[in-house]
Amino acid sequence: MLKKKKTEKKTEVYALGQHISMSADKARRVIDQIRGRSYEETLMILELMPYRACYPIFKLVYSAAANASYNMASNEANLVISKAEVNKGTTIKKFKPRARGRSYPIKKPTCHITIVMKDISLDDKYVEIDSLKKPNKHIAMAYRDMYSSEGIWDKK
Repeated sequence: MLKKKKTEKKTEVYALGQHISMSADKARRVIDQIRGRSYEETLMILELMPYRACYPIFKLVYSAAANASYNMASNEANLVISKAEVNKGTTIKKFKPRARGRSYPIKKPTCHITIVMKDISLDDKYVEIDSLKKPNKHIAMAYRDMYSSEGIWDKK
């Protein structure tokens, strides 16, 4: 007897970049900054960071968002980077000719970058963030009272 599987809505999409010509450690330095952040915040961070690794990661994040909007019809404001990882790829090895007939090895490392994005509007665990924010009136009143009271600075 065959049983029907429950069809769950897909909440995650990914983009994979393979054989990107840079060291995995250099790409990891940027990936650690964007892991767990929202899509819009990630794009701003990647545009302003001065590292060479930012451009391929920017393209992957943009591609993952395009996959989410096409495959799941999700809004970009609801996307969060749930998983981002960098793995070592193959090392391209060449030999450079040197003086007196010698050769010098050149090793160019590559890496594989995976960006996984989650749509928080489709996930039951997440609650809308704006509803959790409540303005704290007591701090604002204490701030105003501090400058309106003239007791401390008027004494000579």
